[in-house]
Amino acid sequence: MYGWAGKILEVDLSGERITEVGLDEELARDLIGGRGLGVRLLYDRVRHDVGPFDPDNLLVFATGPLTGTLAPTSGRHCVVTKSPLTGTIFDANSGGNWGAELKFAGVDAIVIKGQAREPVYLWVHDGEAELRDASDIWGMGTHATTDAICRQVGNSRARVACIGPAGERLVRIAAIVNDKHRAAGRGGVGAVMGSKLLKAIAVRGSGRPKIADEGSFDVCVRECQKLLREDPITGTALPTCGTAVLVNIINEHGIYPTRNFRAGVFPTADKTSGETIAETTLVRNRGCFGCPIACGRVTKVGDVEGEGPEYGTIWAFGAQCGVDDLAAIAEANLLCNDLGLDTISMGSTIGCAMELGERGKLDGPKFGDARAIVDLTRATGVREGIGDELAEGSARLAGGRGLPELSMSVKGLELPAYDPRGAQGQGLAYATSNRGGCHLRAYMIAPEILGAPKLMERFSASDKAEMTIILQDLSAAVDSLVLCRFTTFALGAVQYAKLLTAATGIEFTDEDIMTVGERIWNLERLYNIREGLGAKDDVLPKRLAEEPMPEGPSRGRRSMVASMLPSYYASRGWDSSGVPTEEKLRQLGLLEF
Repeated sequence: MYGWAGKILEVDLSGERITEVGLDEELARDLIGGRGLGVRLLYDRVRHDVGPFDPDNLLVFATGPLTGTLAPTSGRHCVVTKSPLTGTIFDANSGGNWGAELKFAGVDAIVIKGQAREPVYLWVHDGEAELRDASDIWGMGTHATTDAICRQVGNSRARVACIGPAGERLVRIAAIVNDKHRAAGRGGVGAVMGSKLLKAIAVRGSGRPKIADEGSFDVCVRECQKLLREDPITGTALPTCGTAVLVNIINEHGIYPTRNFRAGVFPTADKTSGETIAETTLVRNRGCFGCPIACGRVTKVGDVEGEGPEYGTIWAFGAQCGVDDLAAIAEANLLCNDLGLDTISMGSTIGCAMELGERGKLDGPKFGDARAIVDLTRATGVREGIGDELAEGSARLAGGRGLPELSMSVKGLELPAYDPRGAQGQGLAYATSNRGGCHLRAYMIAPEILGAPKLMERFSASDKAEMTIILQDLSAAVDSLVLCRFTTFALGAVQYAKLLTAATGIEFTDEDIMTVGERIWNLERLYNIREGLGAKDDVLPKRLAEEPMPEGPSRGRRSMVASMLPSYYASRGWDSSGVPTEEKLRQLGLLEF
């Protein structure tokens, strides 16, 4: 095979067996790799009655046919499992170098099942794989774990994906951290890894992916690099200010969620903006493998140097909690990296706890308490004191305290840093997301706020279903290649098809790319329906649907998701209950499901 390595490692932790199997070529053509491959494996092998922490749940680490190639941003990988936070099918995407290194080792994907008797880690090197004892590193943070494993395998350039204390303690918002500062962050994938007593996967390889048509591939790569350089977002904004360039932009539109989504304007937002970071704490930019954008920020606050914080983290520990102390936000971010926590869910859950405290339902932090965001992050990572409740996520926290409506989540996943009352399409994307409240299933902020690929009226519900579907399908395909989602600002299905065709030698058109994305989206929907989810779950928190924005440029607006859902279902080819029709499944080659 070209592009793909052609090999999957099946790791049975219960039986202490590692088996090599070939990658099915038809499956690769239909679903590409990454997210698509992981979703199909999970659908086929994980029964509906299997819980997220059951040994029979799978944990899939998957690359794509462009991973490790010269294609821009080709260092990413996907982790797919059944989420302990949402109960939905779930994929978490991460950058850095780990994914490319796995491909260099000659492996497309690793499928983990079972549960080890004692803590172990997996060492994969140039096609060989072995399980090693991890008892001496169990309990370590992700940074110490990475360093210890590199020493044990005798290779300082090995790449490590691991969990910290949060994953070990089955914190439902635990992440899997690779390269010390990159994370498959959302949905509690780190807790699934912890439930299997798998501390880490270390990889090292000396091979390179085989390209079918190197001449055409090089031409495509140069074309894509040019488009990325010339685009104002990927060529200027992100390299200059990182993802935090959004802080002031989103705040100025009145959709910067503040104090648990009670408002959309944070008066002191600029104190934590990308511009301020560039002027005060930035040490240098950092990019992932093969990335010409380099949106990563290495920053130094006081004597502490590390990577980040990113936009979502700045918001979650900042405006969401009423905090504008950049040093405290940076400290909480680094704690999350070392403990292995999702920064968005962590900060959002603290914001929820702060409002519960105001309502007299919890003795704890108050909005604006900068020290609390650090202390509660630490407590959550080790399930200590009130941190044991926060470790369950905001939906369980608020529900257990009698005010479930204070969890700003969809399907149990905490919403990110955009209030949908002032961006109607983003609200629809949140509600219909297969993995729960997520901006990356369809980044409707691009057309509604940034004007990419075209500016849409953000307060209008008209025509939002069609654009949401386009972005959902394209995003699913890009996650399967696996490339960075930021490339979609400058590239489209045409460019992705050219890259994939030249790399694999299999003809893909732009229509094929979109069909693959639609196939993946419908398969995920079918999985969730099998788990008991459906139209009843395609809703936003009551606050966003019923309470008008109290002030700012989006004042008086509510989310109109309910009015957009019938059009969305119809445009998807689903029935009025949100179930894919037989005709739609036939079109996508999914009738067997």
